[in-house]
Amino acid sequence: MARDDLQNAADSIERAADATSDDEAQERLQTQAAKFEDYATADHGPDHGQLARHEHILNEIADEEGGHVASNLEDALASISEFRSTLEGV
Repeated sequence: MARDDLQNAADSIERAADATSDDEAQERLQTQAAKFEDYATADHGPDHGQLARHEHILNEIADEEGGHVASNLEDALASISEFRSTLEGV
């Protein structure tokens, strides 16, 4: 189910937040995780534009942090991509 992909993304982002020792990155990731938690339970999920902005942020953090953080964010990005495949449009 598509909403499961959003929840999986939220869970992976939360694991990435737990794996970082950088306070700013952790805060940014916790904010991202909360957004995906909201999307997973909202009446209407995010659109392609919103998801693209999130992907940009997550890729940026993954590049900066590397290691387990990047690995968890790769999982999140895969879930986001899977969800995007269910959306009409771009």
